[in-house]
Amino acid sequence: MLTGGGRMPIPATRWPALVVADWRDTRDTLQLWAQVVGKVRMANTPLRNHWWNVPLYPTARGLTTSLMPHPTGPSFQIDFDFLASRLVVTTIDGTQRSLALEPRTVADFYASVLDLLDELGVPTAIWPMPVEIAGAVPFPDDRVHGSYDPDAARRFWLALVEMTRVLELFRSRFVGKASPVHLFWGGLDLATTRFSGRTAPPHPGGAPNCGPQVMEEAYSHEVSSCGYWAGPVGDEGAFYSYAWPEPPGFRGTRLGPEGARWDDDLAEFVLPYELVRAARDPDAFLLEFLQRTYEAAANAARWDRATLERR
Repeated sequence: MLTGGGRMPIPATRWPALVVADWRDTRDTLQLWAQVVGKVRMANTPLRNHWWNVPLYPTARGLTTSLMPHPTGPSFQIDFDFLASRLVVTTIDGTQRSLALEPRTVADFYASVLDLLDELGVPTAIWPMPVEIAGAVPFPDDRVHGSYDPDAARRFWLALVEMTRVLELFRSRFVGKASPVHLFWGGLDLATTRFSGRTAPPHPGGAPNCGPQVMEEAYSHEVSSCGYWAGPVGDEGAFYSYAWPEPPGFRGTRLGPEGARWDDDLAEFVLPYELVRAARDPDAFLLEFLQRTYEAAANAARWDRATLERR
């Protein structure tokens, strides 16, 4: 089957392979490009609890900032269109500018995005330092990261579409406070978070180029959080689940599905992506991991599950 504009063939499997070794360079470039775009959103939106004003969201064509106000110009949004391999900036007055998603350095991407915003009357200044990346180079100086494989980016996006569907179903089971399903560009991870309603002790922080206020805002209340990270855990990244603060006995919980395990370095449960996509029923397999790790956290921390969960 073919798509509309862009005419990209849809893979036979709904859960595409994401072998990190095959797309690591593209992943690293895309993460930095996403940080540029995400910082534009952060600069133009008021702070929401737990930084919910900064992530990106999967769409039918890629990723979006969603609609953003501007202090002096029209409201606008920025979209990664992975079908057409374009970054598209659109204002509410009908004006649009775009930039090819192709091999280009982070320095070039950064300058080009700011130029597009100037042309559209929505100039935006951002702090040009990547976050959550050890040894990062400021955007204007980064001429190292510039690889881009459009097919790899599309596979990642199609995987996000599948993950979002399952995470949305999991989120629907909870009637307490819960985050949207969103892509945090700091770690390039898709996540959703549940809250007990109780405040948490100050988070110690430690993420590169993130001041203490960043983690204090993110983890101001008790959480059970889960998602997917395209990092080194497993051959194709991993789904994860953790609790903050970590309750006694949480990491020692024995749980399924087969292949799920506790990672001491990350201090969270992980499930390799390749096990999910190879499962007979990937949705059910992933939901089991999400549900069991949440229950382990909620039970260990004595959450009021009867009140917080949908029956």
